[in-house]
Amino acid sequence: MTANEQTKSTSNSATFQRPTRPVFVNDVTMLSPLGDDVMLVTAAVRADINCFGETSFYNQKLSPLKMALVPEEALPPLDDELAKKGGITTRQQRLLRLATRPLTTLFEKCTESEPLPLFLAGPEKLPGRRSIISDNFLKLLKAQSKQSIDIDNSYVFPFGRTAGLYALEAAMIYIENHPGRQVIVGGVDSYIDLHLIATLTRDHRITATGVMDGFIPGESAAFLLIGDASTAQAGKPRFALHPPGISQEPGHRYSTEPYRGEGLAKALTEALDIDLSDKISTTMISFNGENFFAKEWSVAAVRNSIAFIEAPNLLHPADCFGDVGAAFGPIAIGIAVIGMHKKYLTSPALICCSSEMEQRAAVCLTVV
Repeated sequence: MTANEQTKSTSNSATFQRPTRPVFVNDVTMLSPLGDDVMLVTAAVRADINCFGETSFYNQKLSPLKMALVPEEALPPLDDELAKKGGITTRQQRLLRLATRPLTTLFEKCTESEPLPLFLAGPEKLPGRRSIISDNFLKLLKAQSKQSIDIDNSYVFPFGRTAGLYALEAAMIYIENHPGRQVIVGGVDSYIDLHLIATLTRDHRITATGVMDGFIPGESAAFLLIGDASTAQAGKPRFALHPPGISQEPGHRYSTEPYRGEGLAKALTEALDIDLSDKISTTMISFNGENFFAKEWSVAAVRNSIAFIEAPNLLHPADCFGDVGAAFGPIAIGIAVIGMHKKYLTSPALICCSSEMEQRAAVCLTVV
């Protein structure tokens, strides 16, 4: 079994072995084009501040592409030994550098004495492309960050925007089987890949002059420290993540099947199959500006309308830091946690994600 096959079988088994209890968010770290401070990033998103800019990448019409990138000076260099080793693609190097600072910060703030399992969301494999990351990436990240990652109990989930919630589901199952243990759920992604950019510009998907239905590519890394109720800090608000809803969309972007929006609707129905004292007032969704994903949200919202207040708040942070791919789930959860802590977002909230391929996912966050 290859590392990638092991990753997929792990997430599939998580789908069949659904978690039964919520977990609690004990800490959050992130690095995005808006900054490396959780409070700063959250405040910028709340103020609807974006960090878009023209880049040195051009489309077929020689129009510069707009992207949201982390400044080069904000990224640590690649570890010397890894650089000498070779065999690491340019995109993988970027992912390692993006993940280093927020992961290191989380470990520095954590009081755990034992190595921590890491359930890492990563870029998805698109048709005709090689996998970007596999389980071996975890070893590279451990070497790059110099942190105590429990490699034997860590996995990667190469599913793009939904990957963070797939990782969360697997982490919740691990926690149920290991009471009192804390684990890390994280995500890292970047569109800095010449072949990927060329493919997206060929399809007129990246925002530039004359592109009317495009998106802003971004990059980010975010990490959550989670555990069961026994790990939550006493005397402070507790932010609970309930078992996520996981589903598949037969008519995804690369499929020949009709696109009916069934996958996201089913994911919402499953995520909302919990006891909530109030209706959903805020939804954070992985919209990136393309019309394609708006269609399935309409189906999902109508079919699950009974769970929402009359005029729910629909947030799409890609308006501020671009499409951050696999980092979306963890970074959205982090933003929602801070919003609830500051009391400008109310509980319960819903986070929804749609990948390029068939994966669809949603999760409820509450204050308890």
